[in-house]
Order: sequence, then C-alpha cells, then structure tokens
Amino acid sequence: MPVPFPSLLKTMLLLILLSGALLLLAVFFGLATGSSGLNPGELWTLIFRREQADPVSAAIIWQIRLPRVVLAAAAGATLALGGLVFQALLRNPLAEPYILGISGGAAVGALLGMMVGLAAFPWVSLLAFAGSMATLLLVLSLAGGRHAPGKDTLLLGGVMMNAFCGALIMLLLALADNTRLRHALFWLMGDLSQIGREQLPLLLLLPPAMLLVLLLARPLNLLLMGQESAAAMGVNVRAVSLTLLAVTSFMVGIVVSQAGLIGFVGLVVPHTFRLLVGPDHRLLIPACLLGGAAYLIGCDLLARVLPAGGEMPVGIVTALIGAPLFIFLLWKSRP
Repeated sequence: MPVPFPSLLKTMLLLILLSGALLLLAVFFGLATGSSGLNPGELWTLIFRREQADPVSAAIIWQIRLPRVVLAAAAGATLALGGLVFQALLRNPLAEPYILGISGGAAVGALLGMMVGLAAFPWVSLLAFAGSMATLLLVLSLAGGRHAPGKDTLLLGGVMMNAFCGALIMLLLALADNTRLRHALFWLMGDLSQIGREQLPLLLLLPPAMLLVLLLARPLNLLLMGQESAAAMGVNVRAVSLTLLAVTSFMVGIVVSQAGLIGFVGLVVPHTFRLLVGPDHRLLIPACLLGGAAYLIGCDLLARVLPAGGEMPVGIVTALIGAPLFIFLLWKSRP
C-alpha cells in the first residue's frame, strides 16, 4: 500500500537527502578517479579554487571526466526510471527496457543513423526513439494484442525482439567499414567515454520528461491495483499508459544514442528501492532517479579501475550484477 500522506513528506525528504548524499559521493569519486591520479585535495582545489588549479588537471576534470559523469548519472537515472515505469504499467517484476528489447530497438535505430551518415543531432536521437517505440509496440502486440499482456508471453516477446534486434545489429556491423567497426562494438556494450561537452545539451531534454513521470506517480500507484480499479477511481488508463510509454521510450532512446546498450539498471535499482521504501511510486520515482544515477556512476568506476590496463564497457559491469538478479527473480516467479 502507498505511504500514508502525513508521513510521506518526511519520508521523501529523508530519502532524497540520503540518496542525494550517495549521488554526491559517487560524483566526487567519479571526478577523482582516473589514470592521471588526482587526489581529493587536488580535486577540491579544482572545484573551489579554480584560479590556483593546474591547467592540465583542470582540462582533464572539466572536459573529460565531468561529461562522462554527467552522462553516467543521466543514463542511470533514465534506465532505472524506465524499469520502474515498465514494471508498474505491465505489472511484471521482470520488465525492463533492456530485457523487453526497447534498448535494442533504440540501438538499431541509432546504429542505422551512424552507418548512413546521420550521426549529427538530432537524427541519431530521433532514429533511436523511433526504434525504441517500434520495438515496444511489437512486444506489446506479441504479448497480448488488445488484452492485458501476460507475464510469460511478454517475456517471450521481449526475448524474440531482442534476438531480432541483435540480428539487425550484426547485419549493420557486417556492412560497416573497419574504421567504424571497433567504435560501434564498444558503443554497443555501453560506452561512456566518447561523450563531449558539446553533446551535453541533448541531456537537457531528460529532466522535463522525468518531471512528467513524477507528476503521474499517483496514477501509477492506482494502476498497480489493475486497470479496472484504476479507471473506477478516475484514472484515464489509456492516456496515462500511452503517455508514460512514449515518454519512457523517448528517454531511453536519448540515452542509448549517447551511451549505447546498458542493461539491467532498470531491474537492479527499482527492486532494491522497493525493498527499502515499499511500492509507493511517490517515493520510488525520486529514489530511482537519484539512486540510479549513483549506481551507474559506481558501475562506471568499476569499469575504469578493474581492468589492469585501459577500461571495459560499463555494460559488462551492469550485466554481471543484473543478470544473476534477473535469474533469481525469474526462478522466484515460477508458478
């Protein structure tokens, strides 16, 4: 049941403070960690006494590490929120943009744009959005048609679309020239290293979409009781569902076009916070936004420091953490 209103604001404030502190800590270590070996004292000087900072260190922080941390935070918040929305709308604890093929469809659209020379804004993002929406519509059609999608058929439809999108991705990679192939492969595994300051304005499209989802927290709570019950309590189920699906797919498309395929964030973060704060989306949405941002920054830190030389794609780290959780949830949901 949702948190009673008298204690909601107090709980929300405490949750935001704790999640915000965790996010700030993750941002600090994200900026301080790297091959250049800056220590916290140097980072403090770079942030608060920029006139005394070394120009080379300042360039590393503000032009390389900061855009990467911002992208990680935006991608983590978006994917965590996307998983939360899909799980609520479909009433399926295993629903998530990556598992349902939404991220794969966005990747097909973005990769197609790159291959045909439409890599500039806004074409890649528009094609990624189109790919994510097309995949979502196909999965829902396969899962239930006009009726409510079933849990098993939904997962099967997502697996089928993932396989189909994977085949399309392999086809595009086979047709790519060698100069683009390595970059495309690394990007497909979740690459946060290619972001530049000139690409950050695109991420400004995400906060208004996130705010819209937050404003629909109460209808999301009512939808958990079923579409008929929600409609009886005044929710326009069709309008709310279509709005949330379109907005979420739009956000996922933007993230995939910038960061590639990063899986299981939308599975790990919502389930973690459900255990901590319960099912009320008025609490879960801000928790997933802040916690998802901190989580992906932390995963990116592991991707940078775990390899002996160089770094690995962040999607490998999120899959190593999220895939066992997915298997556990699938086993737990057996009839």
